Amino acid sequence: MDNDRKLGEFLRARREATPPARVDLPDAGSRRTPGLRREEVAMLIGVSTDYYVRLEQGRERNPSDQVISALAEVFTLGTDALTHLYTLARGDLPVDPAPSPPEDPDHVSDNLIRLMDSWHRTPAFVINQYMEVVALNPSATAFYSNGFKRRTKVGNNTLRAMFLDPVVREFYGDWESTARAKVAHFRAIAGRNPHDSRMTGLIEELSDESPEFRDAWARYDVQVEPGRRRRFRHELVGELTVNTEVFSLAGSPGQHLITLQADHDTHSAEALDTLCREAL
Repeated sequence: MDNDRKLGEFLRARREATPPARVDLPDAGSRRTPGLRREEVAMLIGVSTDYYVRLEQGRERNPSDQVISALAEVFTLGTDALTHLYTLARGDLPVDPAPSPPEDPDHVSDNLIRLMDSWHRTPAFVINQYMEVVALNPSATAFYSNGFKRRTKVGNNTLRAMFLDPVVREFYGDWESTARAKVAHFRAIAGRNPHDSRMTGLIEELSDESPEFRDAWARYDVQVEPGRRRRFRHELVGELTVNTEVFSLAGSPGQHLITLQADHDTHSAEALDTLCREAL
């Protein structure tokens, strides 16, 4: 029954986040609620309005593959969000399910740590499924530890830091998009572990303490964070832009390796190189 409620929450959030123009519907003027109407979604996926309403209310519990695929197309769901939709709608996955999380989510293999430590010009760190930094190389330590104008207060959890620490907010030049991406990433990971009390506790804590987290969580974006460009305001070297890459660690489900690099022959490359030399 819990999945029935969550399926409705997911569909409603995705419907409200989908502008009519994205699905080639004419602008019919002001709307009482954002996004698409229920009858519009029903028309687009080829079902009755009553059937779609039952889906959102959790009274229809076995949508067909055709309906799920049509919903994914209307809401432009990526792979992670589609997998999440299958899990909510069917209780299973359209592909082999993800392996169980490791017994110790904080453990990082010695081989990976040695590899990271050999990257003298590439900051790199590992986060677990709770968005906690569980390992970082000296270059990443130099980049983050020296990056803030004042001492941070929230420890090693990147979600707590992002939403609860104003020092971290100043550090990111594109805080809003970064924060939303991290919430979407956590939503994708949490969806695979719906009964993990440590995860639900973190969600409840941040929902209580941060209205911005509540709003981002209510959007129901689901996507493991891809690599992207990020801007920073660094205490030692000023503003710089880096390219982040995110790698899933096959031997440690739930953990991700994140690396930072800058475009060659740019101010950002020089700044990043300066910071990495500080770590040697």
